[in-house]
Amino acid sequence: MKFFQTINPYNLQKIAEHEIESSNSIQTKLSLANSAFRYWCSVKSWQKTEILKKTASLLRSNKTILAVAITEEMGKPITESLAEIEKCALTCDYYGQNHAELLEEQKIKTEFFKSYVTYQPLGIILGIMPWNYPFWQVIRFAIPTLTAGNVVLLKHAPNVLGCAKLLESIFLEAGFPEGVFQNLVINTENIKEIIADQRVKGVSLTGSEKAGSEVASISGCFLKKTVLELGGNDPFIVLKDADLDKAASVALQSRMQNAGQVCISAKRWIVEESVKDAFTAKVLKNLQEWVPADPMLQSTKMGPLARLDLAENIEKQYHAAVDKGAIPLNQFKRDNCLVTPVILDNVGHESVAFREETFGPLAAIISSKTEDYAIALANDSRFGLGATIFTEDLEKAEKIALRINSGIVYVNGLVKSDPRLPVGGINNSGYGRELGSMGLMEFVNVKSIIIN
Repeated sequence: MKFFQTINPYNLQKIAEHEIESSNSIQTKLSLANSAFRYWCSVKSWQKTEILKKTASLLRSNKTILAVAITEEMGKPITESLAEIEKCALTCDYYGQNHAELLEEQKIKTEFFKSYVTYQPLGIILGIMPWNYPFWQVIRFAIPTLTAGNVVLLKHAPNVLGCAKLLESIFLEAGFPEGVFQNLVINTENIKEIIADQRVKGVSLTGSEKAGSEVASISGCFLKKTVLELGGNDPFIVLKDADLDKAASVALQSRMQNAGQVCISAKRWIVEESVKDAFTAKVLKNLQEWVPADPMLQSTKMGPLARLDLAENIEKQYHAAVDKGAIPLNQFKRDNCLVTPVILDNVGHESVAFREETFGPLAAIISSKTEDYAIALANDSRFGLGATIFTEDLEKAEKIALRINSGIVYVNGLVKSDPRLPVGGINNSGYGRELGSMGLMEFVNVKSIIIN
């Protein structure tokens, strides 16, 4: 038998082992999911509402247990883990209250006796999810997908399989029928086998560019619908009329929360030249609050990176950026998975800190002489996930937001996902949307019915 090991990144102690499933086990789960779909696709809206209410209630009543599992498995500070569970519950609330209206048939006025559009579920949807938000990433994909009438197979990251199993138990206790949501403890080599199965109708992946490209290629061979939310290198534009105190605070929160392991965090701080020194001074003053420490303590703002290889990679990116001329404004330190956050100045356009996704507590400051040049810098990226603009001129901010190549733009605030609004990217940040009404529509058959 083969196993995945779960390692606590703070103390590098083994937490658990999870047996990797055989091909026979995968086939059993596919058959169960297919049978469950035949029932689940016909469940009434009011029944789904009750199940979603129960799911939200169970998430809240078990919040501490679930949050501890997150913190132990991937190192997130316990305060952030608690907030993650609450956000999951709010998402269940939102779809429980709104899904019937969002999925309502759309009547189209034509010359025919009757014509309308209806939304019907597809079947089994495979979710391939990352470790950085072990519950939230799954919930934001699974709840809209399940609510639309599909069933879900989850391939979660190996280092958070304890969280995956807890979530599966909550779904069952909430009243989701057996087989509607199932975990797969599998290697990546098994993914092609699952996507190729004719019972599987779509794939949603949140992960790296490389993983997204591979899954899209496999799915394309078998003509399966995909939704991809991939990496980001989000710009954070600070104009000369911005509230610099707020901008500095939000910039640090965006970049350093979850030890910098956030796709939609502000990674490139593009600051107008006339306020760059003042902004930088405020950032460096506030940076003293972000000290990596024991993530189980309520006072800790930053924990370790989730795995040793991730910490080693951010160190390599730091040294590569410095070798190309970037100037560190504070000392970089790493103790196993604990990485001290660092700010880089004088970051060139070809630096890894400008071009690549730095998935850790590393921020790059880039100076801009004009607003137009700031926009050009923001768009000079193969990514297109999120972006931020800080300025007191809201009319100007909206015009700039329309010129930014990204899926989300926040003005004077922290970029974050919201169950009421679609989230996703363009370019190498992926395609498709999660959450909002569009999150319900990604894995449905949009069927037109015309009666003469």
